[in-house]
Amino acid sequence: MSLIAGPIALRDESHSLALARALAPHLRAGDTLLLSGQIGAGKSFFARALIRARTGNPDEEVPSPTFTLVQSYEAPGAEIWHCDLYRLSDPFELVELGLEEALGRAICLIEWPDRMGDMAPPEALSLGFEARPDTHMLTMTGDATWRARLEPVLG
Repeated sequence: MSLIAGPIALRDESHSLALARALAPHLRAGDTLLLSGQIGAGKSFFARALIRARTGNPDEEVPSPTFTLVQSYEAPGAEIWHCDLYRLSDPFELVELGLEEALGRAICLIEWPDRMGDMAPPEALSLGFEARPDTHMLTMTGDATWRARLEPVLG
């Protein structure tokens, strides 16, 4: 994994929204985004914005999957799985949820990916969110494939 972009300053929600909207059309079935960072760093906001952009519905209800662990959405080209693994106690629970199967066919947005253990796909795009007093920061890491795919988004 190498640095794709960042740190990117997300000065307010409009910056996160714009980046999520720009990234959404470049995702395809089988892609996994690993969203890490402390509580309040912007992971869920970014995931909601990306889901709404990808489904083409800015009013899509996107509840937090904190208690259900997984919420899924129909979208053009691929189903989207939004996972919040904060409450996960054992990576084996991922198999019970069907996440292992979804990783190969859906767009998976996974918050708290450290709870996955060795089940995190090595080809995933990692988005590291950091809350600072005056702004939020985002760092993207991934392989060369991601760098080429995101060139239109990141310039």
